[in-house]
Amino acid sequence: QVHLVESGGGLVQAGDSLNVSCAAFGSTFNRLGVAWFRQAPGKEREFVLVISVSEGRTWSADSVKGRFTTSTDIAKSTVHLQMNSLKPEDTAVYSCAAKEDWTGGIEAFVWDYWGQGTLVIVSP
Repeated sequence: QVHLVESGGGLVQAGDSLNVSCAAFGSTFNRLGVAWFRQAPGKEREFVLVISVSEGRTWSADSVKGRFTTSTDIAKSTVHLQMNSLKPEDTAVYSCAAKEDWTGGIEAFVWDYWGQGTLVIVSP
């Protein structure tokens, strides 16, 4: 069983940066694939980024490429989502999701564990 806890959401202005974290408990951290999803009000959940903890490789959605990055802090079993040049359309609840021994796939059904989500609001 893996327990995920996000932190770091908040209210920022367009053009600002924000870092959101996802701490993982109850698993060997380097076995995990960890993905970030977001869901804006009235919209479907959207894939944002994914990282293979053991390999360090990442993949991102076109909508955030060049602005958002993800990284790991192995010592703290934490994955960070660094969001730069934020836009009002980035406003959403951001959730991390994890799967042990992840080998591929980014769809929501792939992921076994989900965090509670953290709200990011970007004002114009």
